[in-house]
Amino acid sequence: MLYLLAFLLHCLPLAMGQYDICKSWVTTDDGPSWEFYACQPKAMRMKDYVTVRVDPAGITCGDPPERFCTHENPYLCSDECDASNPDLAHPPKLMFDSEDEGLATYWQSVTWRRYPEPLLANITLSWNKSIELTDDIVITFEYGRPTIMMLEKSLDNGRTWHPYQYYADDCMEAFSMPARRVRDLSTTSANRVLCTEEYSRWAGSKKEKTVRFEVRDRFAIFAGPDLKNMDNLYTRLESAKGLKDFFTVTDLRMRLLRPALGGTYVQRENLYKYFYAVSNIEVTGRCKCNLHANLCTFKEGSLQCECEHNTTGQDCGKCKKNFRSRSWRAGSYLPLPNGSPNACAAAGSAFGNCECYGHSNRCSYIDFLNVVTCVSCKHNTRGQHCQHCRLGFYRNSSAELDDENVCIECNCNQIGSLHDRCNETGYCECKEGATGPKCDDCLPNYYWRQGCFPNVCDDELLLCQNGGTCYQNQRCICPVGFKGVLCQQSRCEADRKDCDGASSTRAAISTVVFGVLGLQLRGWANL
Repeated sequence: MLYLLAFLLHCLPLAMGQYDICKSWVTTDDGPSWEFYACQPKAMRMKDYVTVRVDPAGITCGDPPERFCTHENPYLCSDECDASNPDLAHPPKLMFDSEDEGLATYWQSVTWRRYPEPLLANITLSWNKSIELTDDIVITFEYGRPTIMMLEKSLDNGRTWHPYQYYADDCMEAFSMPARRVRDLSTTSANRVLCTEEYSRWAGSKKEKTVRFEVRDRFAIFAGPDLKNMDNLYTRLESAKGLKDFFTVTDLRMRLLRPALGGTYVQRENLYKYFYAVSNIEVTGRCKCNLHANLCTFKEGSLQCECEHNTTGQDCGKCKKNFRSRSWRAGSYLPLPNGSPNACAAAGSAFGNCECYGHSNRCSYIDFLNVVTCVSCKHNTRGQHCQHCRLGFYRNSSAELDDENVCIECNCNQIGSLHDRCNETGYCECKEGATGPKCDDCLPNYYWRQGCFPNVCDDELLLCQNGGTCYQNQRCICPVGFKGVLCQQSRCEADRKDCDGASSTRAAISTVVFGVLGLQLRGWANL
């Protein structure tokens, strides 16, 4: 009970009621109406909604069964991992189960039995939804923490990855970075990616088991050590470029690069004591709803914001139909204490308040549509509010709408792509046989020659016959006497003239030879 109370007090500053109301029914001189406020969902345990993947294939122990040791008893290797036995199996789901009566259950990798190959494992957590971290990420290891690992993040559902934090017993040796502590960062470097040695030194498996990504310590740079000055934190999240995105993820990936060594060098005579084992991963956060929702529910296998302010979408990232008289904007924490909802407005209500996001200095009123539109959008933008990208450009997901670099050129390969346009993630539409984000590569069984063409021959399915050799997948070089795409035709069978000519030549040679022999025989008879 005391533990639960401590946990609630620990989370209290982040789960308090600020920004928890989206709208209120108020009465004014003009009559009753809705008053809108910036709002966000409460923080919750995100591991309850996560999908986990462990790779490479075969990295989880137990198939085939394998014995392993521990650092406490490195030569008493009586423990076993067996995927076919529920009591001895260690599948990935055990990183997220509830552990009853203090009995640890955990995922475990194979042992380092293939030394000197590195023992590498990736653990990927996916939510298919943008979430905002509100507390530390805590990873609990059994049998020792890794001596080297990385934490990575994705903002686009795993399409691209970025370093989040490095962990090593020697940062300079492992990553060529000096070791730093989060608590030493300043207000201008709070979102810096650093390497820490605090969670990698050997301390005995019965003592220190956790590895942290310190969200609270980064918050404390602005809100103070007890996180009491949350107004200052919210102000900086809104005003400091890139700070809000730093705490936003759709996916997390742990790259385990070297297991616990027991405080010594690798002992090659007993490699069964080196492996990874993770018993728990805690991720606390809230659904990112762009300050347009205070509820987030789990529907059809994914989290979904219950959008207010006339917005819609998984992250409340666009305006509802008939509420698009001005471009969509995220809500704002400012001004305190209720923020700005930036609600979507019905048709006609945005007249006289045109927003061009800094991409245009002029607006024009279109009479018959009763709307105001931006004129001569710059920075490769277009649209009523310069909120879209020109054809041949796509939205930079890491930039705000008012950033000059909000639109990135598609750079589609002119030969491999159908046109110079791409989708919202920068992928071009490829011609037949071409592949890659920019259509500058070929699919298997195609070769590049100013475009992608099907292989004429190869070393697997399209084999040159009758001793022919395949030249750069483009043609078969046939031996004398054969022809065809794959050297499959005899020249005689294909062309009787070749055969007749060859027969005539052979007959002429035979006549000459036998004539010479006859003359010689008659000469001998006269002797």
